[in-house]
Amino acid sequence: MNYLKTDFVVMGTGISGLYSALNLGDIGNVTILTKKHLEDCNTQHAQGGIAVALSKGDSWFLHMKDTLEAGAGLCESKSVEILVKEGQKQVRKLIKMGMKFDHAKGELDFTLEGAHSKRRILHAGGDATGKKVREFLTGLVKKKKNIQIKEETFVIDLVNDENDKIAGVLVWDGIEKEYEIYQASAVVIASGGCGQIYENTTNPDVTTGDGVAMAYKAGSEIMDMEFIQFHPTALYNPGGLSFLISESVRGEGGVLRNEKGERFMLRYHKLAELAPRDVVSRAMLNEIENSNKPYVWMDITHLDSDYVVQRFPTIFNTLQGYGLDMRKEWIPVAPAAHYTMGGIKTDTFGRTNLPGLYACGEVACTDVHGANRLASNSLLEGLVFAYRVYQTIKIEREAKEANESDLIVPYLKNYGMPSLKLGEIRKELRTRMTEEAGVIRNEKGLKNLLDWLREKSELICDTKNVNEDLWELKNMLNVGKLIVKSALLREESRGTHFRVEYPKQDSKWAYTHIIRTFPGDEENVLE
Repeated sequence: MNYLKTDFVVMGTGISGLYSALNLGDIGNVTILTKKHLEDCNTQHAQGGIAVALSKGDSWFLHMKDTLEAGAGLCESKSVEILVKEGQKQVRKLIKMGMKFDHAKGELDFTLEGAHSKRRILHAGGDATGKKVREFLTGLVKKKKNIQIKEETFVIDLVNDENDKIAGVLVWDGIEKEYEIYQASAVVIASGGCGQIYENTTNPDVTTGDGVAMAYKAGSEIMDMEFIQFHPTALYNPGGLSFLISESVRGEGGVLRNEKGERFMLRYHKLAELAPRDVVSRAMLNEIENSNKPYVWMDITHLDSDYVVQRFPTIFNTLQGYGLDMRKEWIPVAPAAHYTMGGIKTDTFGRTNLPGLYACGEVACTDVHGANRLASNSLLEGLVFAYRVYQTIKIEREAKEANESDLIVPYLKNYGMPSLKLGEIRKELRTRMTEEAGVIRNEKGLKNLLDWLREKSELICDTKNVNEDLWELKNMLNVGKLIVKSALLREESRGTHFRVEYPKQDSKWAYTHIIRTFPGDEENVLE
């Protein structure tokens, strides 16, 4: 096994991973780890943009108000105030560094999205904001000689030292085909969400909840895992990728129609198509249940054709590949797993309960999203809290010299299921999570699913063979259990968590969070 030293390890190549690494590069050597390739992250697929109160007539206070309302009583106001205030500074800084956002008539062009009271969504390349931001930050990171990027590197476990401080990571180098340990004074997890544990998701293949599962195993607190946001408008494409139809399409005038051609959202919410995502998703499923189609339609045919192509080039060209012309045809859409509101519990500086371990971005739970994330707040969160992680590590590094101590290397297990087909278990996991822990949940389905998850987890046994698919599946099963256990405990409906037996919000659950830690949490959910 190779032992390698670096000052800081950053896991993930989305906006939060790249931005934290870029800043940490000013104070030490950084190693960025990603289990596939640089572009394999949720940021790459973010279309809508970055929500920030910089337009005329807008303010951080209005942005904060909209965020708190969308969060359905679970946002922490202090955290949200940090997000919207410091978000303005970080976006201005990004622009000053050279990031090019779209302009109209010589001014920054802001668009509108669901549950926002003002046009405050900055975008780049029309609907390619995430891709443009990731490419821009990647370019800056690559210019720094003290930042190393390691692709095809699967992080298996966190490593602690003799003082129980997180002091590195155990990885499998998929290129060299060998185990390695990176020793570092700080580890930053920015590995994204867990959308791949659901059948239909807008997330790329790499989003299997590895960061949450790894931190949980190491003893980190995990919070609010029952809140999984389903994006209402993903292209209905059975057997294929659930391609995202950005919320900006509705913000620019797109409407939802049912089998009869009716614009049905007017019956469900005063904001119609621009209602919070959980409201729109449940309304769509209700319309689907009362029709002969497993989808509804997005209609943007009433808008100017040239404007549609200019504003949404990525969506337009992708749909063309599926034989659809959004200028003339309605787009079949259905909800798909999109964002994890819960995750590794941190304070407002990205610190976890484990010394030496930090988290930012979607993998973290900073209390800014509550029970339902406001559209386009995710990229903003990535910027703001990645920078605050850097600030914290910098201060702690200056205040105390790093003392080298002996590492406690975890017993190395290579998990395998020699008698079972991993692909079949993974497929069943995603199907069952969608049906029993998706947009609409009930006690019977959740309990049955939890039994199944425990059964499959117990089947994992030791083998001498390296198996990245098994490590990934193990993480998916563990994250599934965290979601289901929390969903069983919360006996109410709030934001993205909807229980059939408890269809309304319950005041006793207001401002109440479910926090889980390991060990000792395996069997306590129903007692």
